[in-house]
Amino acid sequence: MSKLAKIQEAREKLRGSIAPVITPFKEDESLDLETFKSLINWQIESGSHGISVTGTSGEPSSLTVDERETVMETAIKAIDGRVPFAPGTGSVNHAETLRLTKAAQEMGADAAMVIVPYYNRPNQSGLYKHFKTVADSVDIPIIIYNIPGRTGVNMEVGTMKRLVEDCSNIIGVKEANKDFEHVNRVMLECGRDFQLYSGIELLCYPMLTIGGAGSISATSNVAPAEVAEMHTAWMEGDTERALDLHYKLMNLNDILFKDTNPAPAKAALGMMGKIAPVLRKPMDLPSQALQDEICEVLKQYNILPEGVAAK
Repeated sequence: MSKLAKIQEAREKLRGSIAPVITPFKEDESLDLETFKSLINWQIESGSHGISVTGTSGEPSSLTVDERETVMETAIKAIDGRVPFAPGTGSVNHAETLRLTKAAQEMGADAAMVIVPYYNRPNQSGLYKHFKTVADSVDIPIIIYNIPGRTGVNMEVGTMKRLVEDCSNIIGVKEANKDFEHVNRVMLECGRDFQLYSGIELLCYPMLTIGGAGSISATSNVAPAEVAEMHTAWMEGDTERALDLHYKLMNLNDILFKDTNPAPAKAALGMMGKIAPVLRKPMDLPSQALQDEICEVLKQYNILPEGVAAK
């Protein structure tokens, strides 16, 4: 398939709820790949429209590069073509980002999500050069991941516009940006066919209303059916149903971000019996008080198995 055809196919396929699946660990903090495959199957069976891994929810900075490749390879085999796949391949390290993005292409991923580098806080010129080099190194479509609250730097609209104009395979952005004015200007300057994905849970519905393509929402780890249904309702023109689900999910969204993602989501999945609730150091589970709050919210949503509670 030509580069142009891949880009067009990705624009058409990568819509709706793209679930950013967590990386499960065993009690000794090693990868739990069998549980990981089960989570992916559950996501697809629940109606998620696509799968992403090793984004923020997947604890990529706690994984080695080899482990990230293993997680991506395991995911694409588990998905088996049932839904689109857009793994996170970005890193604070430029060479690692190139390696992982090329690996995603070789594995047959539909797109790669590349985060604005964190910690080193590059200026806008540095961001342009980084993303331009990555995009030019592959044919795979690229989704920019802009999450200033975690990276310490915001990709400005002008930088994003320049990249879109100069790199035909940069097709969209995951905006985990609470500045809704910025998000509107991204769509204005980058074009209405630019794929906008919400990474802020309370903005998933609002971003759809301004022309967004969907969301890559951590909440879908815990309530995949409801998050997917909101997007399906929107795509089918049932805006009232979509709005109802937006508000229905709000309390769950709130509790899952009372501590650093993915700690609350992993605690919740542990209570649901889906995983061993383990994070790699220096991350840790939420306080017991917050775990009790999470448990109470899960009960309200009827997604706790009988007899399973916070530990």
